Amino acid sequence: MVTMTTPNVRQDVSIQDLLEAGLHFGHRTKRWNPKMRKYLFGQKNGIYIIDLLQTLDGLQAARQFIFDTVARGRQILFVGTKKQAQGALKAVAEQYKQPYVVNRWLGGTLTNNETIRKSIARMREIEQMEKDGSINALPKKEIARIRHEQDKLKYNLSGIADMKGNPGALFVVDINCEAIAVAEANRLNIPVVALVDANVDPTPVDYPIPANDDAIRGIKLIADLVGITIQQAEAEYAKVAAEEARRRAAEEAAAAAKAKEEREAREKERAARAEKAAADKAERDAKAAAEKAAADKAARDAEAAAAKEAPKAE
Repeated sequence: MVTMTTPNVRQDVSIQDLLEAGLHFGHRTKRWNPKMRKYLFGQKNGIYIIDLLQTLDGLQAARQFIFDTVARGRQILFVGTKKQAQGALKAVAEQYKQPYVVNRWLGGTLTNNETIRKSIARMREIEQMEKDGSINALPKKEIARIRHEQDKLKYNLSGIADMKGNPGALFVVDINCEAIAVAEANRLNIPVVALVDANVDPTPVDYPIPANDDAIRGIKLIADLVGITIQQAEAEYAKVAAEEARRRAAEEAAAAAKAKEEREAREKERAARAEKAAADKAERDAKAAAEKAAADKAARDAEAAAAKEAPKAE
């Protein structure tokens, strides 16, 4: 079995980058969550300031986890339905072929996967009807109803239509807005990576990244860095998969060669047994023929002797 290596993710972002993206701005002091205290640097003008050193550490740990997850062939589900997050998450998810939810999280997306799969199948069915033109044979009112249904299904499900089972992890922007998604992930023991702002309880998050979750520039920066990490991990996964394929091919070739040798050995053994059986039969036949010839000769000699003695008796 090929051993999976998990090299450290390259640190390609600085405190200055985070500062310029506005990731240090938390919420007003009257809207904070005490459980975020350890991630806060202080306050200024009634606004909490997030400790960007901890942001950097959290980001690095999260990216390493995402790298390890994707390098094992698992997907990352991007979740962010607030306006500030939609564009950045959708762009990164589509670029790196990861599932995403940026419009509306349907309750049961993870915990009631069977129902979600049925809805996706219905969406695919309508797409096929459009493709082959069979929808045009229906009454206009029915066509309008089906296309309205299709638009609704696409709006809610297009981002997860190709998701392969449950994801390896969720990447979430604003866990207050996405509380249902986080709760479903927690229930199924799916790790959660998330931006945690000064007003949230970070307890449900496995890999918290303390940061402003309202800054469009900041969200885009973090999402882009996660995308780069996914790209690096997919390259590692492709490398390991290729090594695994070569290993399997070598094992199959060795097994085939061994099977051929064993088959040839069995055939050789069968041929040797057949040759010995033929030789033994020939020997038995020769012995039987010799014995018969001797018996015939003895019989003839006896007859001749008897014939010779007959005149004397007269």
